[in-house]
Amino acid sequence: MLEANQDRPRERLWRRGVQTIGDEELLSILLGTGVRAHPALVVAANLVKASGGVAALARASPRELSQVIGVGEARAARVAAAFELGRRAVETEQHRATLARPEDVFRIVAPRLTGLQQEVFIVIGVDVRNGLLDIVEVARGTVHSVEVHPREVFRPLVRMAAAGGVLVHNHPSGDPTPSVEDVELTRRLRAVGDVLGIPIVDHVVIGDRSFRSIGEWIGTAL
Repeated sequence: MLEANQDRPRERLWRRGVQTIGDEELLSILLGTGVRAHPALVVAANLVKASGGVAALARASPRELSQVIGVGEARAARVAAAFELGRRAVETEQHRATLARPEDVFRIVAPRLTGLQQEVFIVIGVDVRNGLLDIVEVARGTVHSVEVHPREVFRPLVRMAAAGGVLVHNHPSGDPTPSVEDVELTRRLRAVGDVLGIPIVDHVVIGDRSFRSIGEWIGTAL
């Protein structure tokens, strides 16, 4: 009886559209038909619960996903691949954006930092009109800090022939207030950018649904 119910989300998707289907039901369709001991809808619910929600599930590795009973390597790979395709689709669309304000940076980058429990440092290349060229993660650290080397920041900017760079990192604590170290790092990287002819336009710190621009903090911004 349980396994027969697995067709219902799929039937509703065809009749009413994908937007009408809940998170666990969408995931069960992705998982495919399960065995009687591990029906897809039950496994989907366990996956969401074990991960702490859909946002965290999207960041889980295939190895982490496969640890949930009833998932296994094939299902884990399928789920991870689906989330990665979604991220790439969003980023492809975002690459057409113009970064006119720090708010634009937050809107584009915040989704990929949601749920992370460690600081991640990202550099965004922009053209002469502040059009987004590419988004590159250059370093990962701990819950409190991330170590960043100028060569790792400017290497992708040189490769993409960027006219300028925007720095972004997250504060897992949720408070986006820049630290003394954040401000000092921004000043150092701006000095390197001036030498290389690739100015650092801004440095945006992202917290829990909030952000602060270090450019505005110290007097210059996008």
